[in-house]
Amino acid sequence: MLKFSKSKNNDGGVVGSFHACIQSDLQQSPQIKTPLPGTKAQQLISRDRAVTSPSYTRDYPLVVKRGQGCMIQDVDDNIFLDMTAGIAVTATGHAHPEVVEAIQNQSVNLLHMSGTDFYYEPMIDLAESLSDLAPFPEGEHTPAKVFFTNSGAESNEGAIKLARYYTGRSLIVAFLGAFHGRTYGAMSLTGSKTVQRANFGPLLPGVTHIPYGTLESLDYLENQLFTTMLPPQEVAAIVVEPIQGEGGYIVPEDGFLLRIREICDKYGILMITDEVQSGMGRTGKLFAVEHWNIQPDIITTAKGIASGLPLGAILSRPEIMTWKPGSHATTFGGNPVACAAAIATLNLLETGLMENAIEMGELLQVGLSKLHGEYSQVSLPRGKGLMVAIDLLDANGNLHPQLRNDILQAAFHKGLLLLGCGKAAIRFCPPLVINKQQVQVCLDILADILN
Repeated sequence: MLKFSKSKNNDGGVVGSFHACIQSDLQQSPQIKTPLPGTKAQQLISRDRAVTSPSYTRDYPLVVKRGQGCMIQDVDDNIFLDMTAGIAVTATGHAHPEVVEAIQNQSVNLLHMSGTDFYYEPMIDLAESLSDLAPFPEGEHTPAKVFFTNSGAESNEGAIKLARYYTGRSLIVAFLGAFHGRTYGAMSLTGSKTVQRANFGPLLPGVTHIPYGTLESLDYLENQLFTTMLPPQEVAAIVVEPIQGEGGYIVPEDGFLLRIREICDKYGILMITDEVQSGMGRTGKLFAVEHWNIQPDIITTAKGIASGLPLGAILSRPEIMTWKPGSHATTFGGNPVACAAAIATLNLLETGLMENAIEMGELLQVGLSKLHGEYSQVSLPRGKGLMVAIDLLDANGNLHPQLRNDILQAAFHKGLLLLGCGKAAIRFCPPLVINKQQVQVCLDILADILN
């Protein structure tokens, strides 16, 4: 097993064994050799369209062959700098050697046995690690409880069930702009885009949405809704993203999460933080809620937890996760191979990559702030760590979705992979192994496009 050791690379960034222990054979800067999409890519896209669901969203015609670190190679051998991490998933970079080795070692011993019905060590090891790291109040030496899932949506579905089971209440408060997943319960909490909800009704009853991120919104909840139409004694949970993801990488006002905690304590409501996108070191903390020193009751996570293998988790204060055997279960959640990948991922996050997320995130925001000063179309950046966004604006300072979309396409053709979020935002959520030169390449390409 390769051992991770924190080290400084020659460009000053804190990195781990991906940069220190291997020589990548993939070029570490973009190189576009063919018109995009290339010939092989066009053929595969044609085959894909013939047989896959049209509901998939493909922002640009990228057909991936392999990835290393922050770099992606397509089937026509074009090289791209990946500032998406597969939608904030490959936290340790594409094909990190320690994660790959953990997957390989586990695969030759056990692929599956279902942790619902049986026991195996990787699942226990990972649960112990997550329990130790969970930002819950320290009880009488009672560890936090963990339920493993396959995805963020499944984690949020389970959290809804757990909150209702524990409290005996049915109502839930969520936020406009939120994204919690596409299955029915998670979709019912989502308030991001109408296309995600249209034609799927009726949705889960008992969900109320309020504006995100402001103390004024929480005043409205407590002083208006709780006194007129939403009995607080019937509210099971307030479900909140510490930083909104799909909604635009929105950082809430200081005091917002604390006020939610206070409201929950006052009325016996559970505080559920959705850390599916903001968790696993992306913001420089294992969980983004830790930036505000808030202790929730339930945390949902997925995405970066296993560096690309399907895995999610529900973390709960121990006195809450008391549901009976059979009341909630899963066939694949906590798969031993995914757990092995997650153990390796947590080790890397804890021993250098979260620090790198802070350092490279600050560098990225400084560079984006300079672009804001030079180009009126670019807003000031927002975010924490390597969860950063800018908005694109028109001449009057209004959000400009088409300009955002045009920049995403232009960036792709220059070898830079970006994703949108919110109404007119570009999100920057690269693998946490990104280095100083790669941050600068991203900024240079953006400047070139804006010119």
